[in-house]
Amino acid sequence: MKNTISLFDFSKKINYKNELLAGFTVAMTMIPESLSFAILAGLSPLTGLYAAFIMGLVTAVLGGRPGMVSGGAGATIVVLIALIQSHGIEYLFTTVVLAGIFQMLVGIFKLGKFVRLIPQPVMYGFLNGLAIIIFMAQVEQFKITGTNGAVSWLQGLPLYIMGGLTALTIAVVYFFPKITKVVPASLVAIIVVFAVVLGFNIPTKTVADIAHISGNIPSFHIPQIPFSLETLQIIFPYALIMAGVGLIESLLTLSMVDEITNSKGNANKESVAQGLANMTNGFFGGMGGCAMVAQTLVNLNAGSRARLSGIIASLMILMIILFGAPVIEKIPMAALVGVMMMVAISTFQWVSIRIINKMPKSDIVVGITVALITVILHNLALAVLVGVIISALVFAWDNAKRIRAKKYTDENGVRHYEIYGPLFFGSVTTFLDKFDPINDPDEVIIDFKESRVVDMSALDALDKLSKRYKQENKTLYLRHLSEDCRKMLKNAEAVIEVNIQEDPTYKVMPEK
Repeated sequence: MKNTISLFDFSKKINYKNELLAGFTVAMTMIPESLSFAILAGLSPLTGLYAAFIMGLVTAVLGGRPGMVSGGAGATIVVLIALIQSHGIEYLFTTVVLAGIFQMLVGIFKLGKFVRLIPQPVMYGFLNGLAIIIFMAQVEQFKITGTNGAVSWLQGLPLYIMGGLTALTIAVVYFFPKITKVVPASLVAIIVVFAVVLGFNIPTKTVADIAHISGNIPSFHIPQIPFSLETLQIIFPYALIMAGVGLIESLLTLSMVDEITNSKGNANKESVAQGLANMTNGFFGGMGGCAMVAQTLVNLNAGSRARLSGIIASLMILMIILFGAPVIEKIPMAALVGVMMMVAISTFQWVSIRIINKMPKSDIVVGITVALITVILHNLALAVLVGVIISALVFAWDNAKRIRAKKYTDENGVRHYEIYGPLFFGSVTTFLDKFDPINDPDEVIIDFKESRVVDMSALDALDKLSKRYKQENKTLYLRHLSEDCRKMLKNAEAVIEVNIQEDPTYKVMPEK
């Protein structure tokens, strides 16, 4: 119980300097992303910043993974753009609340563990696709919107200035850690480029060119929509998709942080925190969100390993909304673009390219497919789902080919079939082909000591086989069935007919 209610693990030493600097750096990188996606969805810039503040604070305090950063992520808002355009912002807030409820239920019923079913190639594809999205989003910052609303690429001197400042940022992020790691390289890069632009009065694109970010503390607000069955029918599918996308990205990010920090997070606790954060968003004017891979990597690279940096980042965003907007709006976009480009490069799983000639072809196909769906559709949930399905089908096919039977006839003239490999929907055809009811003797024993009866397709195959032997006036016995196999056969005895042979010399320990 103590672990459930404790917010901080005081047994672990916290590096307060790292946490403070990491929190400040994360806040700087969260602002442009939250603003960009809020504007993309046709929302007020403050809706994005409120989401960054609320998501970050609630998940940092209550989440299941210290070091992980959540905010107003594009992955979740992209799936809601159609709803916002057709029904307005009040429906968005209600949908975010409902999505939060779904996410909390996942955590309460301990379904977060199913993220373990996501194979490594899917993880590679997910992260590689996300890296490309992050990088391409930064390239978009090299465009400018004219007075007539037309969007065009920067040209001439503005392009050279933006490109040069971005290159300077990348160089600082890359080379500064070789000098010292006392201060996060990303924060140093932002300060250096900021100073250069101010010192030389260089005209370039700033945060203010995206949006003005000054505002007040978010206030409680019940969404103004009709609470009816018709409303539920409208928002339900959107809420379900948002909850799925948000949880998949959050739990995959959690797994990534587990690997980087060599520690274990709590997926169910994180699911509840994500849900609570989204519900809070819906009632306080935020657009909702989930874990942010790029900002989490910025946080970890800055040396954060505790919850403190996430709390500091969230409070910093609130302070910026209330007091710091005039300063933050002057930060050159090139500095933030350079930092995020380096994050994209570090997010990309280069190891997946190095070992591509050593990976099974099916894993290569899965990784590329997941990456392509992520990049083209921006639908992380669909990408991961397709990857898991392909991996599952490949696994089923491989196991279907592995079932085999060792055949012999004992001194009593009884025919024995010793089965190796699982009997399930994928292997039943191969299994049935191994028997010869016409030419077999009067008694046949199938030995499942090295096999398992897995599903209804397997039970149906045993029933068909039993009937084939019965038609030939021969008897088929099943031997060495495990306790769970016997239970399945017992439950299905109304629809199938098999003979189970008790073997006093072989007992399978029943499941408790």
